[in-house]
Parts: sequence; C-alpha cells; structure tokens
Amino acid sequence: MRQSLFITFEGGEGSGKTTQINRLSSYLIEQGQKVVTTREPGGTPEAEAIRDLIVQRDAGDWTPMAEVLLFNAARVMLVDKVIKPALETDKVVISDRFLDSTVAYQGYGHEMDLKDIDAIQKLAVHDFVPDLTFILDIDPEEGLKRSDRRLAGEKFVLDRQEDRYENMELEFHKRLRNGFLEIAKQEAERCHVIDATQDLDAVTEDIKKIVQSKLKVAA
Repeated sequence: MRQSLFITFEGGEGSGKTTQINRLSSYLIEQGQKVVTTREPGGTPEAEAIRDLIVQRDAGDWTPMAEVLLFNAARVMLVDKVIKPALETDKVVISDRFLDSTVAYQGYGHEMDLKDIDAIQKLAVHDFVPDLTFILDIDPEEGLKRSDRRLAGEKFVLDRQEDRYENMELEFHKRLRNGFLEIAKQEAERCHVIDATQDLDAVTEDIKKIVQSKLKVAA
C-alpha cells in the first residue's frame, strides 16, 4: 500500500549515508513507491546557494549561531517547496540530514546552547519532524579515514570543496557522535541507530526491515 513517509539519514563523516539512501530509494521504487530524495542544506535553488556559503572549505569562519540561522533559512525553503508538497501527494521523502544534524553539529560539536537551537528550529519549521530517522553510527577516526579514502578516489578530487566539516579536529567529531547518540536516546521511537561498521549489505538489510514495518511493504 502506497503511503507518504518522511525518512532522514544522519551520521558523522564517512558513515555511508549516500550509499544507503540510494539503496533504499531504489528498493522503495521497486516496491511501487514514489520517492523523492533531497539533502540539507540544499534541495531548492535558494537552499543550494546557502549550502555554498556554509560547507565549502573556504566558506569562512561562521559562528555557530550564524550557521544555525543559515541552516534553518535553507530548511524553511526545503520543507515548504519540496518536502511537504511531496508528502501531500503520497510520496516517500528521503533526506540526507535534517534537524538532528543542526543539533549534533552546532549544538554538541560546536557546543552551542541546545535551547537556543531548539527555539530557532521551532520558529522555522514549528513541530515538523521526520517520521523515521536512521543514525549511521561509526567511530569518528574510522569515519574520517573512510572519508579520506573516498576523496582520494574521486576523479576530480581537486574540484571537491565540500569538506569544511571533515577538516575539523577529531574532538569535534567525537562530540558530534555523542550528540547523535544522545538524540537517539531522547527520541527512541523515531530514531534508529545502525552500526555503520557492518558490511554494506548488512546495513541495507537493517534499514529495509525497519522501513518495511513502517510502510508494510513486501520483504
């Protein structure tokens, strides 16, 4: 039975979100679902412009508060122009990052006051939250090694500039991981922590089983 569902993927650098998003999207399409994939920040021309301001390696030295405001400006556009319209037309929306990344990166990683982040995000999107969130968990050192290997293997690596967060100190990434795990504890019904150190197929199967239970699709 086709139904709308908003799914988000979260996790630190090198956790394999892109691969698993692509696999889940293909699986759901095979099951007859209509699927929209998107990302944060991004997904609309306005939000993509904001993305260029934040994640590029030479994007500048933004304060955590400035980052939160920019992310939420992009989020408003994505929710209003892409996510809500897709859900209203019975589609499954899969997003690479959403609210939880702002809490984890700016709150836990940059140690900004979580209450301030929550207030800003409520102002931006009110009580709109994902139906289902996968947190792909990996030790930060291993995740950064994976990320480095991916960069080295890209044909046009010199053109790839979106590594500002990857280049931050290891302690930042450790705080980031702890933040995601804390979010999962606080919102256990929505969030599912997946061991991203498993082989790719095992991770995919873990994700599919949870989605199947939500959508009641065939195995």
